[in-house]
Amino acid sequence: MSLFGDGLDAAVHKAFTRPAPKSAPAQMRYLVKQLKGTRPVAQLLRVSQRTVERYVKDQIKKPRPDLAARLEREVKKRWQPQIRARARQKAATTGGIVIDTRARMGYTAPIGSTDQDRIRHLTVALPPHYAARLFDAQEAGAGDQQLKEIAAEALKEVYFQDNGRRAGQLEEVRFTDIEHLEFDL
Repeated sequence: MSLFGDGLDAAVHKAFTRPAPKSAPAQMRYLVKQLKGTRPVAQLLRVSQRTVERYVKDQIKKPRPDLAARLEREVKKRWQPQIRARARQKAATTGGIVIDTRARMGYTAPIGSTDQDRIRHLTVALPPHYAARLFDAQEAGAGDQQLKEIAAEALKEVYFQDNGRRAGQLEEVRFTDIEHLEFDL
């Protein structure tokens, strides 16, 4: 479970124009249509081909909790790819991304300044180039640590340094103990 990756996905999911299928048979039919057959769906979900066929024919309606989670995740991953791409492109070029977080933040600064870590609740609009970096890193398979470093660098520039207007000698921002994290496009 990736906190940053899931947060970025949830922000993109808000751009969807239609809701994804909710029932297990409808989700299964969608996957069969996308993957062009019951065998690839069965391999993807790690169930038998006959089980997939039963869901498609509405003979089974309630999946096990683990199968329901895999099914929902795979459907959301494939749902409205053009709208997902358009939302990412808009955030990366013109709109930027908003990060809302409650976490322990501190920074490394010259001697004599107050660099004590403390819990802060921030809602900050990040410029488009940071949105592009976050989405590109996520597409490349970056882990939570890399995404956290990009977000910390963005918060350093936008929040702590106010785009170069203050705290010029700030070296590094520590972004730990995340209690809440949400992205919005």
